[in-house]
Amino acid sequence: MTETLARRLGAEFLGTFVLVFAGCGSAILDAGNKGIDLLGVSFAFGVAVMVMVYAVGAVSGGHFNPAVTIGLAVARRFPWSDVVAYIVTQVGAAIVASLVLLGVASGQKGFSAKDSGFASNGYGDHSPFHYNLGAVILVEIVLTAVFLYVIIGATDGRAPAGFAGIAIGFTLVMIHIVSIPVSNTSVNPARSTGPAIIQHGWALGQLWVFWLAPLVGALIAGATYRTIVGEHAKSPEEPLASEAP
Repeated sequence: MTETLARRLGAEFLGTFVLVFAGCGSAILDAGNKGIDLLGVSFAFGVAVMVMVYAVGAVSGGHFNPAVTIGLAVARRFPWSDVVAYIVTQVGAAIVASLVLLGVASGQKGFSAKDSGFASNGYGDHSPFHYNLGAVILVEIVLTAVFLYVIIGATDGRAPAGFAGIAIGFTLVMIHIVSIPVSNTSVNPARSTGPAIIQHGWALGQLWVFWLAPLVGALIAGATYRTIVGEHAKSPEEPLASEAP
């Protein structure tokens, strides 16, 4: 990688911040919506990751997600030596984005992060449609694996150059449409951690699921991609968005 680690971490911070602020903000700040704006929230997450992949992906690889970082390392697309720094940065950015959202949302009379749920992920009584723990774990594992397969495939040397961000963004839209009713959609432990800390109640108690399941899904995809479809040879130092313009 030609960029310094400090610059790559700065890009990861910015990308993760925008992803969490835009995605979670589309749900938290919609004061007039008393239900789930399924399409609105789904597109907010998808568009946020799409634009940030093109904006800073060429610098950091455009992970914005600890599961993506782990999956790419397992797939030999990212150096293990940088994994911890990336994950700490991503989680820090998600927390900062959540704090900013709290500051904005608190401008609404009567707002309560604890009572509203603050766009946190959950299962059982805290699942939007009351799906149980097993259903939530299954959907998070499967959809995180799908997300990683798309990311690895879209940036494979055999894929058309320059279209990775589009494929990744629309995949995230699809993932949210499917799983918002089940888990409020994580597939990203950083995205889950920021709101859970602000909610500071049941969300913290259930947060372990939204680290475990996405990481399992990422490990499955990272470990099996080459076996399923093979891969164009490339350096493990090459970043995720290296083929984007």
